[in-house]
Amino acid sequence: MSDLALPHAAGRVVPRRRAAGATAEQLAAWVLAGPAVMLIWVMLLGPTVAVLVLSFTDWTFGMPEIGWAGLDNYREMAADPVFWQTLRNTLLYVAFVVPLSVFLGLGAAILIEAGTSLRGFYRAAFFLPVVSTLLAMALVFQFAFHPTVGAINLTLAFLRLPTTDWLKNGNTALFALGVIGIWQAIGLSMVLFVAGLKAIPKDLYEAAAVDGADGAFERFRRVTWPMLGPATLFVVTITAIRAFQVFDTVQVLTDGGPNKSTNVLLFQMYQEGFSFLRSAYAAALTVVFLGFVLLVTVIQVKLQERHTHYG
Repeated sequence: MSDLALPHAAGRVVPRRRAAGATAEQLAAWVLAGPAVMLIWVMLLGPTVAVLVLSFTDWTFGMPEIGWAGLDNYREMAADPVFWQTLRNTLLYVAFVVPLSVFLGLGAAILIEAGTSLRGFYRAAFFLPVVSTLLAMALVFQFAFHPTVGAINLTLAFLRLPTTDWLKNGNTALFALGVIGIWQAIGLSMVLFVAGLKAIPKDLYEAAAVDGADGAFERFRRVTWPMLGPATLFVVTITAIRAFQVFDTVQVLTDGGPNKSTNVLLFQMYQEGFSFLRSAYAAALTVVFLGFVLLVTVIQVKLQERHTHYG
């Protein structure tokens, strides 16, 4: 009877050893990942929680004491027409920059990959704005948008088209900044789309040709565009987040004017927090900004995942 019980005893020992090994692996994983997790909490989530708490106070930069204000900052924000104009400007800027950046980046990627020579040169040329210092490039665009000697107005005058002071006209200033944002975003979109194009199996194009999709447009519609779903989702998300973070060009070229027509959320946060020293109100603006960006990003991802095909 003792011999017959040995296999059962051994069977109980093996699971115990496996469980002990799994526990040791989990412990080792937490020990190795612990510093990184702690760093994330301290460097990322910690400041976010601090900003959230600060938004419910009345603290002004330099004050020795902090008082609890509850929702006063948010009530003031909801009643402030400047905030709503700023939010409208931000949404208009994003709606202008994101679609054109994605479309032009995709077009550049397709043209570069369709070519047979100088691919490396064109990739570097299109990607150069991404790694360039935006402040320096903003000065170049300031000269290009100059009302009298700027290249844009000189070209329009040569074509006998109407000209304007692009950065001082309230109807055009935000779109002029949007052109700079598009110029900077095309390169990143192009690089990401090139990576997506290289990941498409060539067999799919051959199969599409067998099915009668011989034209370039048909190949794009049936193969390229559906297979670029993951890349497109990523490009749109990244471009939208970067567009919401526009600040440098506003600070250098327009300072939020004329008449608040280029005042965007990030610039208003900067003004409230560092120019007017209203730290608590700036923190409330930051919370709204982060929540709004998070909400838009989640909605965008959920809507696009329905039409995204992963190969």
